[in-house]
Amino acid sequence: MFKKIGALITFCAALLVWIAAPQAGFSAALPKATTEILKNLKLDPKILAGLDKELEVPKDWIEKSKKEGKLIVRSTPITPAEIKTLYAPFNERYPFIATENFGSDQEDRSVKTLVAYRSGRVIADVVTSVGGFIHEYKKANALEDLRSLPGWKNVPERAKDPQGFWVANAIHYWCMTYNTKRVRKEDLPRKWEDFLSNPRWKGGNLAIGNRPQLWVVHLWAAKGERWTRDFVTRLMTEFKPQVRKEGMGALVGLAAAGEFDAVFPSNARRVYQSVLSGAPVSFHCPEPAPADVEDTIVLRGSPNAHAAKLFVNWLVSKEGQIADYAAKFYTPVHKDLEVKDFSPFPDAVAGKETSFGDPAFEQEVTPKVYEFWNSLTQLGGRAR
Repeated sequence: MFKKIGALITFCAALLVWIAAPQAGFSAALPKATTEILKNLKLDPKILAGLDKELEVPKDWIEKSKKEGKLIVRSTPITPAEIKTLYAPFNERYPFIATENFGSDQEDRSVKTLVAYRSGRVIADVVTSVGGFIHEYKKANALEDLRSLPGWKNVPERAKDPQGFWVANAIHYWCMTYNTKRVRKEDLPRKWEDFLSNPRWKGGNLAIGNRPQLWVVHLWAAKGERWTRDFVTRLMTEFKPQVRKEGMGALVGLAAAGEFDAVFPSNARRVYQSVLSGAPVSFHCPEPAPADVEDTIVLRGSPNAHAAKLFVNWLVSKEGQIADYAAKFYTPVHKDLEVKDFSPFPDAVAGKETSFGDPAFEQEVTPKVYEFWNSLTQLGGRAR
């Protein structure tokens, strides 16, 4: 009798533990904002399997973050709606951290922050998309080592600094916008050299933004200097594309308006936003597809260093990556999220050779690329 009662008590206790525990594939106490994002993206919550482990930080990070109570992020330009979507899950998880996001251009975001740091002022805790200035930050000893982040191991090697000074939060493909009313799919170049065998890209039908660092550098890395110089020279002198000085986002709008049939380099995010607004454009990547990772850094000596590390660790977690995609259509870098669900134009990049930017290579080659490019822009189409 007593044995049966004891066995029943043991069973009930085990059942209660099982009910209380988070089940496989789910993360305990998901923020309401995350649940809403999963619903909007039609994602199974099981995609967040292992999230609790990713967010398991040292206890003192939490305690010290509560004392800091603040976080300042300087990012690329971002709308209030995007800020709300991105930060909502983080704010629910860490309500004791008041977050501020300042979106601005490269000069204000990267240069101004570095100049202030060199003068002894830390005006941001986290900065995203530092790009080519990362080496100057290293020289100034301005970067926190991020290798202690639990989420560090979930980011591929190509998307983080070997010394731990930056980690990527997104992948950006810099390919081609085309007007779907004016360009047939069969005319889209499979490889970059296919531009040269199709006369329909002559006569100003093709435009190129004045940003060679977003595509010429990548071709240089993938195909070599000789091939790249020959290809770009022929494209500019024989086909005479329009060389445009507008911003890359504005050029997407001009393609939609029929100012030209196609333009590169374009960011997939900007093109997708235009598609959602009803514009007659789409996105295409010739091989090799130029791609960059968006770096994220934490300033050494930040007054909110622990809050900053909590944020960056969350940003590279599955939850943060999905929130970033929901907010800005940024392609995740998390090794478990490299799937079609998180690419605005999956067929544009799936199965294609990709040339990822490398900061060390870019630092060495970019000056040569600019010199070469500037010598050609006078030979190509008239800059506008």
